[in-house]
Amino acid sequence: MSSTISTDAPTPPSILRGFHPGWFGAVMGTAIVGVAAYLNPGAQPGMLHTGHVIGVAFVLAAWALACLIAVPYLARIVRHPDAALADLRHPIVGALYGTLAGAIVVLAVATATVGGSLLPSHAVVVIVAVLATVGGLVAFATGVLFTYILFSGEGLAADSPNGGWFIPPVVSIIIPLTLIPLLPHVGSDAGRLLLLAGYAGLGMGFFLFLLVAAVLFGRLIFHPLPPAQLAPSLWIGLGPIGVGSLALLRLAAAGTPFWGANAGVVQNVSLLAAATLWGFGLWWLATVVLLLVRYLRRGRLASGVGLWAFTFPLGAYTVATLQLARSWPSGTIEWIGAALFLLLAGFWLVVGANTLRALRTGEAWQR
Repeated sequence: MSSTISTDAPTPPSILRGFHPGWFGAVMGTAIVGVAAYLNPGAQPGMLHTGHVIGVAFVLAAWALACLIAVPYLARIVRHPDAALADLRHPIVGALYGTLAGAIVVLAVATATVGGSLLPSHAVVVIVAVLATVGGLVAFATGVLFTYILFSGEGLAADSPNGGWFIPPVVSIIIPLTLIPLLPHVGSDAGRLLLLAGYAGLGMGFFLFLLVAAVLFGRLIFHPLPPAQLAPSLWIGLGPIGVGSLALLRLAAAGTPFWGANAGVVQNVSLLAAATLWGFGLWWLATVVLLLVRYLRRGRLASGVGLWAFTFPLGAYTVATLQLARSWPSGTIEWIGAALFLLLAGFWLVVGANTLRALRTGEAWQR
């Protein structure tokens, strides 16, 4: 068996040329585990220190992964621009370029969450500000460019929509979460502008999510289920739901100095909206779990980059659940968040082990 793997393994030049645009999904999935762990799911005082240690470790691992992946990722764009452009124009692979911006903005959120345990506060602010600026611009450019390519093409097959199309919307919805940590460090006028930009990012991403969800819903009803390699992409819909709910809660709280006498009203309306959106996430989670069971009964899922789609969306929904539990407040919702965190940790371990095996066998480089 070893000789067969060796013979069929891609050569280094072909690996670089075919380097998958979705690899930054591993950074997003690892960082969100760190953020969730740092929040101490279950809110047990005795677990607070452990949660912080685990959270910091995962965020540092996400930074290391980002640096490791960035080298071949950028080298491919420089050395094989034709292959990179062909991927961007692909109806499935193209949206995965959004994971680059996604990794940047998620690292901004993760650094703002755990950075105080490692760095001086001013250093954390600078890092978050740089990541928020770069990530926001890349997210906007990627989302517009990919959508333009979809609109200006010769027309796609009716069964082309897939869960990967949720990536550009969810990255836009993360933008507010990168700006909120900066609000205490700027003046009133700049703060209003950042708050406006946060709500603009939320609106841009959330309404794109609704459009994509409607198209995908019709595709799933009127056509056979996507092939097994696209099964994880259906979980990505949890991402906009989780991040959207979280952004509503945190924007309302962060904007308190600007709401004046309306602060309480804004926070209550945002809490209700976040709870409503979170409820939609329960439906989505139950549905994709049933679909996953159906896929697994038919056979093993394909190994590869796509499996990381199980991690960040579930992690985003987990963090939103914990935030909602503490904003409501509700001990029951807190324990649901803790259960979701255990599920998230299990997914991360399985996907991580599968990725290491696929790297060893060369399966990770196959499309």
